[in-house]
Amino acid sequence: MQYKVAVLQYRLLHYRIDFFNRLRELCLDRNIDCHLVHGQATSNEKSKNDEGTLQWADKTHNAFVRVGDRDILWQPLPDSVRDADLFVIMQENRILSNYPLILRDKLGGPKVAYWGHGVNFQSHAPGGLRERWKRFLVRQVDWWFAYTDLTAEIVCSAGFPTERVTCLNNAIDTKAFSKTVESISHEELAEIRRGLGLDDHSRVGIFCGSLYPDKRLDLLVEAAARIRNKVKDFHVIVIGSGPTRDVIDQAAKKYPWLHPVGVKFDREKAGYFKLAEIMLNPGALGLHILDAFSVGLPVVSTSNARHGPEIAYLQNGANGVLTGDAVQEYTDAATRVLNDTLWRQSLSANALASSKNYTVEKMAERFVDGAARCLTMKKYR
Repeated sequence: MQYKVAVLQYRLLHYRIDFFNRLRELCLDRNIDCHLVHGQATSNEKSKNDEGTLQWADKTHNAFVRVGDRDILWQPLPDSVRDADLFVIMQENRILSNYPLILRDKLGGPKVAYWGHGVNFQSHAPGGLRERWKRFLVRQVDWWFAYTDLTAEIVCSAGFPTERVTCLNNAIDTKAFSKTVESISHEELAEIRRGLGLDDHSRVGIFCGSLYPDKRLDLLVEAAARIRNKVKDFHVIVIGSGPTRDVIDQAAKKYPWLHPVGVKFDREKAGYFKLAEIMLNPGALGLHILDAFSVGLPVVSTSNARHGPEIAYLQNGANGVLTGDAVQEYTDAATRVLNDTLWRQSLSANALASSKNYTVEKMAERFVDGAARCLTMKKYR
C-alpha cells in the first residue's frame, strides 16, 4: 500500500533543502509519496535572507495579518495534497490553517503530526496564555517529531505517549560544509586575511547567525573588547544579518577588529570558519552550533539565553562552554579557551566527535521511520 504524506512549512529555510531532498528519496524507498508545501516569509523575516527554493515543492501564497507584535498567518492547502494520509505541521499557535487540519483529524479525517520545539524557547512569558494553549495542543495530534531530546522530554511531560514521539536530532548538512572548509586553500585564506586586515598571527573568533535582540549582541561586543585586551591581535568576524544588525555595524566603526560581513553561504562562509579558533555566541543558540562542531570549533555561550532546543548538544566543559550572564565571566571563559591550548584542543576534538551524531542523513532516516510508524498505527485518542 502506498501512503501520501504532506509536510507543511509556512516558509522554506535554505538549510532545510538538503534534508527535504534526502527525505523525499527515503520516502520513495518506503513506498511513501512525500510532498513539501511551503509559502513565504513575513515582511519582518525577509531581512534575514534565509529562504530557499525547491523545484519539486508545492508553493502557496500565505495570507498575513499583523496583530500587535505578531504576524498571524493562513497557509492555503494546495489541491495536490488534500488527499494526504498524514499532514506534518509546524507547531506554531499563529498558523491558523493548522486548526482545521487538527479538527478534521478529530472527526475521522487524515492523521496530523506536529514538528516543533514543544514550547517557545524564546517566550518572554513561559507561563502565559499562549504557552498554556500550546501545551494543550501538544496532545491533540497523532504523532510528534521532536527537534531534540529536550523537546521530547517537554512533549512527554505534557502527557503525550513516548511511543508516539520521534526524536529527530535537528541537523543541517554538516558533512558538505566541513568538506568545503577542508578544501579552502592557503591562498584563499591569505586573500580573506588581506580583505579583513588580518595578519598571519591574528587570533579569530566567529559569530554566525541572525541578528536580533535575543542574540545578546551588546554582550558579544563588550566581551570581545575585553578579550582583545587580553589576547593579542584578536579579531571577531560576524556572519549574518537581521533587525539589530545596526548594533554590530555601529560597533565596527569604533572597533576596527570587529568585522561584520553580512549573510554568507557555502565557500565564502567556509573560509571565515577556517580562520576561526572559537565561536562566540552569548545569546540564543540554535543550529549554528553544528556549523561550529562540524569543523571542531568550541562554542562559548551563556546558560540563561533563550536558546533553541539544539542547546541540548552542548556539553559544558566537554565540547563547549556555558557561562552566566556577566560580561566578565563570559570574557574569562572565552579567554581561557583561546589561551589554554590543550583544553582548546580537547574541546575541539569533542566538538568534532559530537557533530557525527547530528547529521541531516540520520535526521531524514528518523523522520521517515516515524512517518511510517504513524501511518500504520491507530489514531491517538
